[in-house]
Amino acid sequence: MKVNGKDIVLKETKTLADFLKENNYNLERIVIELNGKIVSKDKYNTVNLKDTDVMEVLTFVGGG
Repeated sequence: MKVNGKDIVLKETKTLADFLKENNYNLERIVIELNGKIVSKDKYNTVNLKDTDVMEVLTFVGGG
């Protein structure tokens, strides 16, 4: 699987929500693009990740 351009090895099947929690992403400040499509937050618990997936984690940064 690729995440933000880096190869990641999935050792077991996991949901998108589990992956994000394990990698300490702030769910309030991110948007996920999986295989070219935006995933709505209400689907994070039902989307199972695969080795062939390509994911971009887009983070919102506040500032002034």
